[in-house]
Amino acid sequence: MKILILGSGQVGSTIAQNLAATPSNDVTVIDIDEKALQKINGRLDVQTVVGNGASPLTLERAGAADADLLLALTRNDETNIVACKVAADLFNIPGRIARVRSSEYIEYSNPKIEENENGSLSIFGITETISPEQLVTEQLAGLLNYTSALQVLNFADDKVRMVIVQARQGGLLVNREIADITQHLPENADCQICAIYRNNRLIVPMPQTVIIEGDEILFAAATDSVNTIMRELRPKEARTRRIMIAGGGNIGYRLAKQLESKYDIKIIEYNPRRAEWIAENLDNTLVLQGSATDETLLDDEYIDEIDVFCALTNDDENNIMSSLLAKNLGAKRVVTIVNRSSYVNLLEGNKIDIVVSPHLITIGSILAHIRRGDIVAVHPLRRGTAEAIEAVVHGDTSTSAIVGRRITDIKWPSGCHIAAIVRAETGEVVMGHHTETCIQDGDHIIFFVSRRRVLKELEKLIQVKMGFFG
Repeated sequence: MKILILGSGQVGSTIAQNLAATPSNDVTVIDIDEKALQKINGRLDVQTVVGNGASPLTLERAGAADADLLLALTRNDETNIVACKVAADLFNIPGRIARVRSSEYIEYSNPKIEENENGSLSIFGITETISPEQLVTEQLAGLLNYTSALQVLNFADDKVRMVIVQARQGGLLVNREIADITQHLPENADCQICAIYRNNRLIVPMPQTVIIEGDEILFAAATDSVNTIMRELRPKEARTRRIMIAGGGNIGYRLAKQLESKYDIKIIEYNPRRAEWIAENLDNTLVLQGSATDETLLDDEYIDEIDVFCALTNDDENNIMSSLLAKNLGAKRVVTIVNRSSYVNLLEGNKIDIVVSPHLITIGSILAHIRRGDIVAVHPLRRGTAEAIEAVVHGDTSTSAIVGRRITDIKWPSGCHIAAIVRAETGEVVMGHHTETCIQDGDHIIFFVSRRRVLKELEKLIQVKMGFFG
């Protein structure tokens, strides 16, 4: 596959690295920054072209005439949008994915525009839109709906959720074997404990593995059973009521707009004009103009009574410092956006409870669009050492290596484990430990993958043979 990538920033270079690792991919990276391209050339087997990715001349020099996929991933929305339009009209590139940060393009509606999940962007020939701020807002909202959850991921139209929670004394399973969980769960509840993070080390558990206090437990369960499972791992806690958001940018505003009917929310915004605009556009949120690193302001606003403090500005250092200050002053949980990926593992699980990386979330969403074998979703997991993947399987015993076979009879790649299966026809959720389950055509399978290098083997395993297409 011939792939053009616009933008050599953190997202573009990481995607290029993933795609260049597959021998059948011919990857070209386009950017106006010649030095950045030289760095990529030094470590990746890709071609590079210096120039504006929205320019027809630049795209032509990069080989757009015979390209299969354009990934417009620059930091500039307009560059990405125009590039997709040029790719569609002049070069007829079949796949055109654009990274678009501004919600105005996606949310704008007009009777003249055919209804489309890409909103007004559909008129620019964009086949898929990646909106980092929308993805981050959705992940933050999921986290805040569960007291003490460290990560919450949705799969199969939200029929299954994968959750990370820290085990605490008082939880029924603490100091017990994982196999004991079935003794405490109601008859209609089930779960799959996929991994344990203990002292910063990933453990793939066995039924006889003992959970100890402080373990971070990754489990999958049907959505309506998640709260029940969490009670097995922690004593019952008061629900989240008070939230303070530092930063009234697009993410902070959208999060408050989505949650203000359910929680008591305060937003701290430094820019007076932006603070005034937010106050006019939110109904039940208290807007404060000032700095989230102002200790006096936090004290005056009773930071010690805040259940969750969210640092959501565009400045990593400001987010880190305000989070540490809020935690020190008594905030129960702190959630911090950090754009620099190298900071994530350094900070997560120390003084800061949850670190959210927009770049990692964006990369996961892009990979889900371009990986083969009906990959529906790809999520990097906490601490960045593993991934959760949702795939749809097709075919029968003659065209598929897994359809029509029991879980236990399939030779899965090392480090690849089934967390859950969702039946296409009935929506029934089956946990991965039911190894006698037979995989059916159309099943959504949620995998926990502890070793990323086996992803190519997994993709190959779930692909159908050519006979499937008749």
